[in-house]
Amino acid sequence: MSIYLQITLLLVAVFGGSLLVDLFRKKANFKLLLSFSGGFLLTIIFTHVLPEAYHIKGNSIGYFILIGFLFQLTLEYFSKGAEHGHTHVHHTDHNYFPLAIFISLSIHSFIEVIPVNAHEHAHAGTLYWGVILHKVPEAIALKTIFNASGISKLKSWIFVALFSITAPLGLLSGEFILDTLHIDTSWILGIAIGMFLHISTTIIFESSEGHKVNAMKLIAIIAGFGIGVLAS
Repeated sequence: MSIYLQITLLLVAVFGGSLLVDLFRKKANFKLLLSFSGGFLLTIIFTHVLPEAYHIKGNSIGYFILIGFLFQLTLEYFSKGAEHGHTHVHHTDHNYFPLAIFISLSIHSFIEVIPVNAHEHAHAGTLYWGVILHKVPEAIALKTIFNASGISKLKSWIFVALFSITAPLGLLSGEFILDTLHIDTSWILGIAIGMFLHISTTIIFESSEGHKVNAMKLIAIIAGFGIGVLAS
C-alpha cells in the first residue's frame, strides 16, 4: 500500500468517525465498534507484533514496552481516556475547550504510527489496519468531547482537522527516521506496543457499563479476535 493511500485512509477514518457523531446521537453502536477494535488490536499485538519485536531486539524490547505502557497511562491522565472511547467532560464552563485532552490525544496519535512502515517490521500492514480501526472510535470520542464542551461547530471541526494530520505526520516521520537518518525504529515499535497494550486491554475491560460485558459486546470482542487471527 502506498504512503498516499495510507495517509488518505487515516484522514478518512478520523473525519468519518467525527462525522458519525454529528449524524447519530445514540452511541450504542459506537461502543460495539470500540469493543471490536479492542479485540483486534490485542490479537495482532500478541500474534504478530509482540513476537516479532522480541525476535528483533531480544529481551531489551520489554523495557521500551513498559515505557510505552507508562507513557500511555500518563497521557490518559490528561486525555481522560479519550483514546479508548471515554467521552466524559467535567467542566462548568459551557465554552471550555479541552486543550489537555486535545494535546495528549494528538501526541498519542503521532507516536502510534511512527513504526508502521519500518522496513524490518514484517507485519506493518496488520499493524496499520489496527491503527485504522482504532482511529474511528478515537475520533468519535474526541468529537463527542468537543460537542459536549460547548465550543462552536466550526471550531470543533477545525481542531478535528488539526488532529487528523497528526497520524500522517507520524507516518512520514517514521519513514524519514528509517530511510534518511537510518535509525533503528524497533525501540519506537516497543513504545507503540506498550501504548496499544494499555489501550486494547482498557477497551476490553471498560467498554461496558459497570465493567460488565453483555452478549453483544462479547460477540464484538470475539469478532475482533477472529479477524485479527485471520489477518495472519
